[in-house]
Amino acid sequence: MHFEPASRGFFDSTGALFVSSEGAVRASPTLATHAKSAEYQPPNSEAASVSLKILLIEDQHDIAANIWDFLERRGHVVDHASDGAAGLMHALRGRFDAIVLDLGLPRLDGLDLCRQLRAAGHGVPVLMLTARDTLEDKLRGFADGADDYMVKPFELKELEARLRVLHRRTQSLPGTTLALGPISFDPDAMIAKREGVAITLTRTHARILEFLMRRSPAVVSHEVLIEHLWGEPGRDVATLHNHVYALRQLVDKPFALSLIQSVHGIGYRLYAP
Repeated sequence: MHFEPASRGFFDSTGALFVSSEGAVRASPTLATHAKSAEYQPPNSEAASVSLKILLIEDQHDIAANIWDFLERRGHVVDHASDGAAGLMHALRGRFDAIVLDLGLPRLDGLDLCRQLRAAGHGVPVLMLTARDTLEDKLRGFADGADDYMVKPFELKELEARLRVLHRRTQSLPGTTLALGPISFDPDAMIAKREGVAITLTRTHARILEFLMRRSPAVVSHEVLIEHLWGEPGRDVATLHNHVYALRQLVDKPFALSLIQSVHGIGYRLYAP
């Protein structure tokens, strides 16, 4: 278990500080007790070969402890922040493979945190984990920079699987800058430019834009795009629609001409006349 607080200690919800004699941070007794309830899952071959560094930003200690314990038993390294301000600090300073982000956080709401993280140019994958389950909540989460969205209650195995998918996406962006009409895209920086305006994208948005640009002007079906993004067919097409909607808000809405077009009942294409 790992913490990277500003001071050499971790404050729990009671304000108690737990520090070892060597200065290493220990979990509070509350966290340690709840962590025992997480289901043990021995690492499989994938977990043993790929260890992710994950930042968990969650203020409910029982939920944090169960996620933390489960993921570390699966071979991952987990750092934890229990409020939004500390979480943003760690996200900006650290190098993480993925962030698990609650929304209802003290000191800084999760949506504001994600928005500030993206505004700073950080493209680390963010999985929002929240009880907010309406379509409007999900659309806002994607618009503010989320790569994925899970609603509580959730399965720990699914959480880990989604984190692995997010990480795989970061390993497969080629480095050639693409240009098509008024838009260009740098996969390494995950920045698109349109009419001289730089647009920072999440990894999911980057994957969608890159795929549509490479296939332009052809139509990419929902099924093909879903399999490209998540590695498996049959995923809920509504999730794809939410991501494309959020991408459009970034690359189309501020400009006179819409490049990303919907082909009703079939899929999407990027058309630059």
